[in-house]
Amino acid sequence: MRYAEVAVNCPLRRPRTFTYTIPPGARLKPGCAVWIPFGPRVIQGVVFGLTDQSEIEETRSIAEVIDPEPLLAPYQLELASWISENYLSPLFDAVALMLPPGFEQRVLTFFQPAPEISEDVLSGLPPEQRRVLRLLLKHGRMELRRIKRKVGRAESYLVQLSRRGLVLRSQELERPRVGPRLVPYLSPALSAEQISPEVERLRKRRAFKQAELLQLLLAEGRLEASEARRKLEVSASAVKALERKGLIRVERLRVHRDPLAHLALIPTAPLELTSDQERAWLPLKEAIHRGEGDVFLLHGVTGSGKTELYLRALAETISRGRRAIVLVPEIALTPQTISRFASRFPQRVAVLHSRLSPGEQFDEWHRIRSGEFDVVIGPRSAIFAPQPNLGLIVIDEEHEWTYKQQESSPRYHAREVALKLAELTGSLVILGSATPDVESYYRARRGRYKLLELPRRVAVPQLGLQPRLPKVEIVDMRRELKEGNRSIFSRSLLRELRETLEAGEQAILFLNRRGTATFVQCRDCGYVLRCPRCEVTLTYHAVEGELLCHQCNYRTSPPSVCPRCWSRRIKFLGLGTQRLEEEVRRTFPGAQVLRWDRDVTRGKHSHEQILSRFQNHEADILIGTQMIAKGLDIPLVTLVGVVSADVGLHLPYFRAAERTFQLLSQVAGRAGRGKWGGRVIIQTYTPEHYAVQAAARQSFEAFYKQESEFRRRYHNPPFTRLVRLTFSHTNQVRCRQEAERMARFLREERDSHGPSDLDVLGPAPAYIPRIRGHWRWHIILRGSDPRAFLSELSLPPEWVVDVDPVEV
Repeated sequence: MRYAEVAVNCPLRRPRTFTYTIPPGARLKPGCAVWIPFGPRVIQGVVFGLTDQSEIEETRSIAEVIDPEPLLAPYQLELASWISENYLSPLFDAVALMLPPGFEQRVLTFFQPAPEISEDVLSGLPPEQRRVLRLLLKHGRMELRRIKRKVGRAESYLVQLSRRGLVLRSQELERPRVGPRLVPYLSPALSAEQISPEVERLRKRRAFKQAELLQLLLAEGRLEASEARRKLEVSASAVKALERKGLIRVERLRVHRDPLAHLALIPTAPLELTSDQERAWLPLKEAIHRGEGDVFLLHGVTGSGKTELYLRALAETISRGRRAIVLVPEIALTPQTISRFASRFPQRVAVLHSRLSPGEQFDEWHRIRSGEFDVVIGPRSAIFAPQPNLGLIVIDEEHEWTYKQQESSPRYHAREVALKLAELTGSLVILGSATPDVESYYRARRGRYKLLELPRRVAVPQLGLQPRLPKVEIVDMRRELKEGNRSIFSRSLLRELRETLEAGEQAILFLNRRGTATFVQCRDCGYVLRCPRCEVTLTYHAVEGELLCHQCNYRTSPPSVCPRCWSRRIKFLGLGTQRLEEEVRRTFPGAQVLRWDRDVTRGKHSHEQILSRFQNHEADILIGTQMIAKGLDIPLVTLVGVVSADVGLHLPYFRAAERTFQLLSQVAGRAGRGKWGGRVIIQTYTPEHYAVQAAARQSFEAFYKQESEFRRRYHNPPFTRLVRLTFSHTNQVRCRQEAERMARFLREERDSHGPSDLDVLGPAPAYIPRIRGHWRWHIILRGSDPRAFLSELSLPPEWVVDVDPVEV
C-alpha cells in the first residue's frame, strides 16, 4: 500500500501535511492536486510526498486525483514549505500562492425531497423541519447556501430529515470560475467545386444570407463566427442551418487573452554603456556566466541607467537558455516597465497582476508555465509565476514596502521569497534602487550581497542630456507663515511653477494624501467627524461630494450642522490631492492638470492612460501620491514640488524617517531627466530633520549613517528581528484582556525556556486601534530570532502573526 503526504485546504496554524492512502491504480506525483476527505467535507489538497509506510495506523483514502500531471514543480513545493515555516502560516496558504488562477473550487452540497411525501408526514414533523421540507417541495433540488439564505441555520434540520429518509443529499463540484477561452470559428466543409452549386441552390431558395456566408468562407478559408456575422449581418440560425446541411464546419478553438494587445511597441536596440555602467556590468555578466546564483545590490542615483543593466542581464540570461522574472513595486509602474522591456524583447514578455481580468490571468499563467515567455513582469505576486528554467530575478525599487504582503496569510516579503527562490533554482538576483532599504544596504556592507554603484546620471550628448541631479531647495513653511503667506504654495514654488509653464515645460506636484480635506471639524465645539467603524477621521472628497473612510471605505454625505452641538460652523480642514488640484486650477487657470491617485485609477488601463497623456504633453502639471514618485522617466519634467514633506515623517514607527527620505529622493529624481535640467522645491515645517536634509542633498550615505546609528542604539532591524502579534475583537475590554493574557504567557515562556535576548514589547493598542468595528491590540517580539521562539508555541488561531513586519 502506498501513501501520500497532502497539504490540505484548511486553516491550520502549524505547517503540516496529512497522510492519505493512494487508491489502487491512481497515478500520482509530488505536486499533484487531489480531492481528499477532511472531517465531514471533501476539500482540495496538494501532494507533497509519497511513501510506502505510514506512521498513522488508520488512514483515509484520497477521493479523486484532479490531474495526474503535477501542478507544482519540486522547487515550488520546497519554496511553499519554506514560506510556511518562515512566516508561520498554514502550508496550503503558501501553496495557494503558486496555483493557477481559478484553481480553487468548492464541493457544493445539494438537498432534494424524497419522492411521494404525504401531507400526513409533513404534519407530524416539528415546525422547523416542516418549514425546510416545504421549501424543498416547492423549489426541488437546492444548494445548501441557498437553503440557509431562506431559512437560516438549516444544517441540523437537514441532517434530521436526511436520517428520516425525507430528503436526499448529493454533492458536486462548483463550476470553475475561469477557464480557457474557446471561440467558434467557421470554415467550409467541402471543396470549392462542391460548394459552388450549393451557393446557386441557396440563391434560388432565396436564402441569400446563407449564400453570402458560404462565398465569404470560400474566400477567407476560416473566420471567427462573430466577425462573419458582423461583416454580413448573418443570424445565428443561418449559421446553424448551413452546419446542419454539412456545408460548413464550426470549430471551437482556444484563443489567448493578451493583456498587451493594446500596446503599440517599437523594437529598441541596446544603448551604449557609460563608464559607470560598464564597471557595474562586468561582474553581473561574469556572475550570469558562472550560474552560481549571486545576489547584487545595484545602488544607483535616479537616472543613472539601472534599467539598461537590467535589460543587458536579461539578454545575457536568455542567450544562455534561461528565463527571468522582473518585479516592480506598483501596478502603476507596470505600463512603463512593460513598454521598455517588451520593446527590447518583442512578443517574449508576459505580465501578471491583479488588474488583469481572471481570463487574462489564467491564460498568462498557463502560457508562462509552457515556456512561451522569456520575461515575466509584475508586482510582488509575480514572484510565484511558474517560469521554467529560471535564471534571473530583478527587483526594481527593492526598498518599497509594497513588496510586503500585509493583508492576508502568508505575510511574506517578495524580496526574501525571491532570495529563497534563487537559492532553489540557482538564479541570479539583482536588487535595484536609488534609495536602498536600510536592511539591504546593511547586508551589502556585511558582504551578504555584492554592492554595485552608479553614482552619476547617464549623459546622452547627442540628445543634450547632461549627467546632473536636479537643484533642490528646502522651503521652511514656518517662515512663510510668519511672513504672511497662508497659501499652500510657498513663494518659491509659485514662482517656479509660473516659469515652468511659461517655458512650455512640465511639472509634478507630490502630496502623499488623497481627498480634498483630511478632516471635518466643528469650529464651535471642536467635534471631528469620524468613521463609525474605525478610529480614524473621515476624509472629504469634493469630486464625489462624500466623506470617505480610507480604511473600510465607509461613505456618508457631509453634514450641514454639527451632530453634537448643531452649529453650522462646519469647516473642512487639511490638504489632499483633490484640494491641491482645485488650488492649482484656480491659481493657473490656463494650465492643463492631471491627477494620479487611487481615486482616479480604478479602471483597468487607468494608469496607462494617465501616463500616456502626460508623456504626450496633454497636461502641464501632474498631481499625485506616492505612485508618481517611482520610476517615471519624462524628459519634459523640469520641476518637482513636494507640497508637504511632513506627511508620514512623524508617524509612530521606526521606519518613518526612512520612508520619508525614500519618497523625497525618489520624487525629486523625476526632475531634470531631459536636456533642460531640473529644480525641486521641498516644502516642510521641519527643515532641519536629517531625512529631509539628506534627501535634498541626494545623499543616501549621509542618511544611512545617521539612521543606522539610531537603529543600533534602539535595537531595531537590521540589528534585530521583529515579529508582530495582533488580536482583534468587537469588544474593546475583551480585546485588551486577551492581549494582556498573551503578553504574560509569552514572558513566562521566555523566562522558562529562553531565549534571553528576546524582548516582549506591549501589549498596546495598534496605531489605528479600531478598523471595521474590530478593536486591535498588538505585541511586538524583538530579538535575534523571535520567529523560532514562536514556532515552538501553540497560539490561538485568532492571533495574526506578522514576521518581519514593515509597519508596527
